[in-house]
Amino acid sequence: MDKILMIAGASIFGLLGTMHLIYTFFTNKFEAFDPAVTEAMKGTSPILTKDTTLWNAWIGFNASHSLGAMLFAGIYIPLALFNFNVIQQSIWFSTLPVIVGLSYLALAKKYWFKIPFVGILISSIFFIAAAFLINL
Repeated sequence: MDKILMIAGASIFGLLGTMHLIYTFFTNKFEAFDPAVTEAMKGTSPILTKDTTLWNAWIGFNASHSLGAMLFAGIYIPLALFNFNVIQQSIWFSTLPVIVGLSYLALAKKYWFKIPFVGILISSIFFIAAAFLINL
């Protein structure tokens, strides 16, 4: 059961990350409702540097955020499938998903919206249950 929970939790992360990446590059879902805001982001730079615009930074941050969730899933799914003993024998590998899940959950609660919050909550519950069963 612990293996199934780990794979299910990581799969949710992978799905959310993949959908986020698709939305970032192939839809307008991350544009502002007010087109003037999107245009303003495209026309101004952050104080940090003039080498980019706020729009390009926004797209880049969303893409890298997606890739992080996908990478996490891309590591934990095959690790759980083919080398579950590594997770079982390491407090680090068995609890890291809990730490990552709860970190993303805090971000989702404060900054995001309902769908990612619920998905990450379910994933985090799976990770906590798996870690409990593994380290019991």
